[in-house]
Amino acid sequence: MSFTVLLLLVTYQTRWVYPDIHAYFSQAGNLTGQQLATRSRDYLQESLEILLTEPLDAAARQRAHFQMELAYSLFDIGLYRNEYTCTRPSLSELDRLKARLQAGEAITPADLREGVLGPVRCLTEIEMHQLDRRSTVTAAFVEDTRRHQGQVLIGSLVIFILGLGFWWMHERQRRHAERATQESLEWMARALRDPLTGVGNRSALHEDVLACQGQPMGLILIDIDFFKQYNDSLGHPDGDWLLRRLALLIDETLSGQARLYRMGGDEFAALLDCDDDDVLVDHCERLVRRLRVAGFQHPSHPGATHVTFSVGAARFIADRAGFEAGYTAADQALYRVKANGRDGWIVAETKRMSDSSELDLENG
Repeated sequence: MSFTVLLLLVTYQTRWVYPDIHAYFSQAGNLTGQQLATRSRDYLQESLEILLTEPLDAAARQRAHFQMELAYSLFDIGLYRNEYTCTRPSLSELDRLKARLQAGEAITPADLREGVLGPVRCLTEIEMHQLDRRSTVTAAFVEDTRRHQGQVLIGSLVIFILGLGFWWMHERQRRHAERATQESLEWMARALRDPLTGVGNRSALHEDVLACQGQPMGLILIDIDFFKQYNDSLGHPDGDWLLRRLALLIDETLSGQARLYRMGGDEFAALLDCDDDDVLVDHCERLVRRLRVAGFQHPSHPGATHVTFSVGAARFIADRAGFEAGYTAADQALYRVKANGRDGWIVAETKRMSDSSELDLENG
């Protein structure tokens, strides 16, 4: 943006300011640019008009003499005396004419021709020469200004092009960095997710627990009963389908209140904010009941015709030691369910959250 503004400014100066400079310095038709010679000539012409059109009485002679004095004072300068040969003779003629006017002598046309018209011609010559000189100087100034402006314009164009190049390289680098960052984030996300079911994995569970440092949490461990026999009976494709379907069922049953993870094989875990054992009891009960209602057929289940869950749960305070104790408690509850014949749940009821080794078990 800054380069664009710079280019527009220089273009404006080059295109529109140059005519203004030329008009100002050329002095064509500009009264402020008149030379002393021009004003002196005007005074002489006024004195000539007085002498030719008015009765030549004392008052007229005085006015004409005054105009000549003004013209003489502007005419009699060193520049005109030194550079123009007609200046000194013209001043001498003016001196003689002024003296005759002062003396009251008669003024003849020859006197006017020599005393006024001669100096007027000299002043006109001086005026034209000065105008030519001024035009030459002005033209040189304008040409230098235009050349300098052209150099500025070319330099600005080079800066603008370089700026575009730097911007393009910066933009390419930025996009490359964004792609690399996005790829890293995608890789990290894939590294924390189970590729089969799309839920988190064991690493994601540890990351999420540490992110909730100091908060009361609940952990639910869910094991599919006799999943190996299901695979052996129906094949691994059906086993994969069942894992995906059960992940959806668990998530729907928990109403999106818990984050779901696959711990490996046939075991899932759910992590949720929880400061009451009754919440875990409700979730475990609904999970087991919901799976029974779903009725997924299990032809190799030794104790039922459908797929069943074994569920163990416990509460803990989210930190590294608390999670290890909570996981151990939930795992013990899960194996207690398996020892009792599976297809059920147990919540390890913690009496003191600071001492997870003191547990009561609530069965379902």
